[in-house]
Amino acid sequence: MTTLFISDLHLEESRPDITDAFLRFLAERATGQERLYILGDFFEAWIGDDERTPLQEQVAAALKAVRASGTELFLMHGNRDFLIGEAFCDRAGAVLLDDPTVVDLYGEPTLLMHGDSLCTADVEYQKFRANMRNPQWQQMILSRPLAERQTMARQLRDISMAKNQGKEAYIMDVTPEEVVREMEAHRVQRLIHGHTHRPAVHDLTANGQPAKRIVLGDWDKDLWWLEVRPDAEPALRSQPLNG
Repeated sequence: MTTLFISDLHLEESRPDITDAFLRFLAERATGQERLYILGDFFEAWIGDDERTPLQEQVAAALKAVRASGTELFLMHGNRDFLIGEAFCDRAGAVLLDDPTVVDLYGEPTLLMHGDSLCTADVEYQKFRANMRNPQWQQMILSRPLAERQTMARQLRDISMAKNQGKEAYIMDVTPEEVVREMEAHRVQRLIHGHTHRPAVHDLTANGQPAKRIVLGDWDKDLWWLEVRPDAEPALRSQPLNG
């Protein structure tokens, strides 16, 4: 039995190498496993389930094939693809998870998050995030014509990249106190998240006991995944993207 975790693939048409690596990962590592969790920023942008580009359809079909092998699939929103809905998940055979969610991993309650809500030092982003996650705002956006949403997505991406270039590194990382607060609020000793693109396993104290925060890596020059088995410590693994 193995449960796999990935995040921050940022799939897009301009990076077919990442798409190819993901399809290989599904075929060689995910097929036939117990579960696969994708913890946000799966796609670089998502403007609604009605877009249905060739890339999106290819990925949905590949996921559906993995689900047919017996692997349960779970998907969480990220800050880039928070408009993914049930229609896409149905096509992919995946279950859409709330952020945050606590799951039982072979007897260990584990908190799953995308991770952007932990970066509380970035006050400007947190205000933006609150607006983007508002159901009324989302419904308003999804009601606009597809072409208008495509233009908006490009504009938001350009604005985000420009703003991030001027931010200090600590602002774009998690706030340690917020990590502990979330873990204690959910009464867990293990947290798995992505978003920061800083893969690592961190030891900390929460609920007065030793705890771990496992950060998934982004897929760019390397691909990253986490393996969790009932008889071993979680293993954070990587390999060259084209390896």
